[in-house]
Amino acid sequence: MSSSVITLSLFILVATATSVASQAKPGCRSTCGDLNIPYPFGTSEGCYRDPNFLISCDTSSGKPIANYSNGNIQVLDISLDGELRFSGWVNWDCYDSSGPSSSNFLWFQLRQFAISNTKNKFVVIGCDTYAFIDDFWGRRFSTGCTSVCKNLDDVINGTCSGIGCCFTSFPKGNMGYNVTLKSYRNHSQVLDFNPCSFAFVVEDGAYNFSSLDLVNLRNKKDFPMIVDWGIGNENCSQAMKNTSTYACMDNSFCLDSQNAPGYLCKCKDGFRGNPYLSGSDGCQDVDECRNSTLNYCSQTCHNLYGSYGCSCLRGYRGDGFKNGTGCVSQHKSNGLPVIISLLVLGTVICSLCWVQRKRQLINIKKKFFEQNGGILLQEQLSGRQGYDEMAKLFSEEELKKATGNFHESNILGRGGQGTVYKGTLPDKRVVAIKKSRIADQSQVKDFINEMLLLSRINHRNVVKLLGCCLETEVPLLVYEYISNNTLLHHINPSIKTSCLPWEIRLRIAAETAGAISYLHSAASIPIIHRDIKSSNILLDHNYIAKVSDFGASRLVPLDQTQITTLVQGTLGYLDPEYLLTSQLTEKSDVYSFGVVLIELLTGKKVVEVDRPEEDRNLAMYFISSMKNDRLLEVLDSRVVDEKNVGQLKEVAVLASRCIRVKGEERPTMKEVSMELEGLIAMQKHPWDGKYTNSEENVYLLGQIYETGTGSTSNSLGLESIWRELVTDMKSGR
Repeated sequence: MSSSVITLSLFILVATATSVASQAKPGCRSTCGDLNIPYPFGTSEGCYRDPNFLISCDTSSGKPIANYSNGNIQVLDISLDGELRFSGWVNWDCYDSSGPSSSNFLWFQLRQFAISNTKNKFVVIGCDTYAFIDDFWGRRFSTGCTSVCKNLDDVINGTCSGIGCCFTSFPKGNMGYNVTLKSYRNHSQVLDFNPCSFAFVVEDGAYNFSSLDLVNLRNKKDFPMIVDWGIGNENCSQAMKNTSTYACMDNSFCLDSQNAPGYLCKCKDGFRGNPYLSGSDGCQDVDECRNSTLNYCSQTCHNLYGSYGCSCLRGYRGDGFKNGTGCVSQHKSNGLPVIISLLVLGTVICSLCWVQRKRQLINIKKKFFEQNGGILLQEQLSGRQGYDEMAKLFSEEELKKATGNFHESNILGRGGQGTVYKGTLPDKRVVAIKKSRIADQSQVKDFINEMLLLSRINHRNVVKLLGCCLETEVPLLVYEYISNNTLLHHINPSIKTSCLPWEIRLRIAAETAGAISYLHSAASIPIIHRDIKSSNILLDHNYIAKVSDFGASRLVPLDQTQITTLVQGTLGYLDPEYLLTSQLTEKSDVYSFGVVLIELLTGKKVVEVDRPEEDRNLAMYFISSMKNDRLLEVLDSRVVDEKNVGQLKEVAVLASRCIRVKGEERPTMKEVSMELEGLIAMQKHPWDGKYTNSEENVYLLGQIYETGTGSTSNSLGLESIWRELVTDMKSGR
């Protein structure tokens, strides 16, 4: 028991030491205004470890301002835990009635340290906006998001989910970035309340979106950003070999930096100070006996080097710790009744506190359950036969246990809708648990209806929804677990370890088309998926396709063929007709599936900013290639051979029909599914054993790109629409 007390007190000691260990190097300036500047940082030569740790103190304005190095990046806080807090800035791109009016694009570059990917977010503000953040060094990554709204009434303060505001995370280890801001229509439809697009990197939780920010964010300065720092470029095991440059001083230990290059130093348990300094300014023994919050001795405390011990006075016995056996008088008759009374009283108080806490948790869960439509769901389930098999209501405790309390090691992926965790249920079933980011109380009834409908879908190529948990702030959805990653992973040319042969690709296409056709026509209420893409098609261990992620899906009333919605989808897969009219139909899914077919044929990215301008959008590039009789040049060389060229051409023709600009000219998903199944059947039982050089193929390829009147001419409209949406990502206004 005494050892646990020592551990607890040392934990408190370390937490306290972290907050006060801010010593500068002896003889050096320790502050700049309100900012403490601990070594290895410093303001002048000889006071910092190397130029990466230089802090410039600017006093020209009367109030001292600390800037990083000799630049103009203001430093708000320095933590010896390996973090710097910088004052960030806003990139903007503004318009007036005549077009672009002003813009401000600032790049950010560090020599040594890294921008924290776990404590920062890339935020985009605007109602006619899409933005990208790219790695400053060699375009190692590119990510971003789209924010669209048509009027101010659609905007919800405090919500950053794509309506006026969106955000995304970025990879770890980045030492700089560029921001690119774009507008779909130069803000022409929203100029009266949103003339500008804005984008910035900000500390997670430090920014709360307001509709007022749509008007002007240009002069705001309160956007803190976290940067991770470390010593040198070596890890601990490498650095410790060179004692002349090793930074960790006496009574300290080394930790590898988790994000930035290099390592960090920490004072050992029982010591406090600056681990990068020696002597009286470094890690010094803490006298726990002088601080009642650091020792748990019942009677007598003895300070030890790096720790402390307890003992009892003469006439008492025990280990001396308050939370141990304490010190009990050897005269039992004097102290025993008091001790028993105190133990009974303590037990009663603890029991009452436990009961009260339990009631609070029950009430909170009940509130969330009702708020998320639990009562409505129970009513719907109880009125249906076999509802136990149709959908299960999981408890929060069940899912916490299944995921190790939603531990980071169980994260399968993060997206705009939320985070997906891997979990194992008590019956050993492995499941995928989706934890959404936000809850929209206005759509609770729609959510319940959709969950009931999806739980009844029993299609081998649709990821099965097993149930949900409504006891949390936002509903948790439980799906079957699919083990073999996404289709995008297996056709991505940058991943050398995986390449699916054409026969499997064709089967995956047919299975996916069959699943979408089922959603459109065979489900009790038609469902439009609205986000068909290769990353939402999962593969099991036998490479069987499973359509997933129904977070953006919409139910279509039986008496309607189209519905008006706020445009939502993924750039590159988004139906241009839906984008321009906001009229969502089943043909929007057909367009997105057509892009997936093109991915299967070419193995190329849907939007690639590094390609020439006319080739950046895959759909436009594909149509242009077929039109100019260059189809074989864009097909994935890993799947092309003499036996399947004809079949590849037939699928290419089908894909081009799916991505026609006008939805009425596209085939239905049922027709697409039947054509793909027919190709597979012909592959197994060919009439003449040949697919190449058929007159039908030549005719079909020619007919699509005739320039006469009728439906064929409309396919050329795709180029003009995508030239408006996807421009030069490397340049900015």
